[in-house]
Amino acid sequence: MNKDSAVIKGWMRWWISLMVLGMAAVIAVNAWLHAPIDTRQATLDLSIEPGTSAQGIAQAVQDAGAQTSATLLFAWFRLSGQSRLMRAGSYEIPPGTSPKRLLNMLVRGEESLRSVTLVEGWNWRQVRQALAKSEHLKPDSRNLSDEALMGQLGRPGVTPEGRFYPDTYSYAKGTSDLTVLKRAMNAMDKQVQQAWQSRHPSAALRSPDEVLILASIVEKETGKAQDRPEISGVFNNRLRIGMRLQTDPTVIYGLGEAFDGNLRRVHLTTDNPWNTYTRAGLPPTPIAMPGKASLMAAVQPAQTQALYFVAKGDGTSHFSTTLDEHNRAVNRYQRGR
Repeated sequence: MNKDSAVIKGWMRWWISLMVLGMAAVIAVNAWLHAPIDTRQATLDLSIEPGTSAQGIAQAVQDAGAQTSATLLFAWFRLSGQSRLMRAGSYEIPPGTSPKRLLNMLVRGEESLRSVTLVEGWNWRQVRQALAKSEHLKPDSRNLSDEALMGQLGRPGVTPEGRFYPDTYSYAKGTSDLTVLKRAMNAMDKQVQQAWQSRHPSAALRSPDEVLILASIVEKETGKAQDRPEISGVFNNRLRIGMRLQTDPTVIYGLGEAFDGNLRRVHLTTDNPWNTYTRAGLPPTPIAMPGKASLMAAVQPAQTQALYFVAKGDGTSHFSTTLDEHNRAVNRYQRGR
């Protein structure tokens, strides 16, 4: 064998060895990318602040408890070409997550979300209680007065009662409760404006705020959904002719936490700003959070001559146009005569 042949064979062996090593490296890297990150069988809580670099994110994963190399993770993030696409947020990394799956989660912003539900008909006190009990929701409003809280939301001087739309709101771990309230407030603003713009000419309401107030009363007075327009029709008729609304839920609201579940005659005759037996017109604020159906009923009342209604005991109401008819209905449905 001449010298040149030996050199060629030597280079061939070197290239073959290099290719084998390269293939082995590719196989190893591919296996690492798809292998579960060792989290000691626990879900990792990973919090990424805005502006964190890819290297910082890799280190945060390791600091959260992942039994893997931050250097390898950083190299993977960079080599993927997606390191600049990773999003800040709060993540829960479940056991079995591979480096490839981890990157996909971070790029897609698959944050761990919780939710809080605000229920139609709830008052403001119930809203605050629900927020306080919500898991991983930052309680920034806890020590704020109602006035200070509304100032934080950009509505100084506005009462919080009824201003938040009842719905289910998702949020990431560590989100401020003020952020959830802001979303709910904006949602209610939108719903009220839509209702105001679609009001019927017969509606005796003069502003979006009056829509919200009347809708909250309709919400609390309605036992069956189909009665909402008729109940609204009664209240709109009364407002139009200057007749007092005489609705029990406003009296109960005015009593606040002093209400023990039993509405007495003395409550109906004791004056306060929400007592619609002693005062004409709408009360000064909403008494609860109305849903969309109640908002629409407030502005699109049934075309009725009824001025009275009484609960029938099955969730529906009996509507009357005269006091005599109403009294007979009260005797029948309330007194069993």
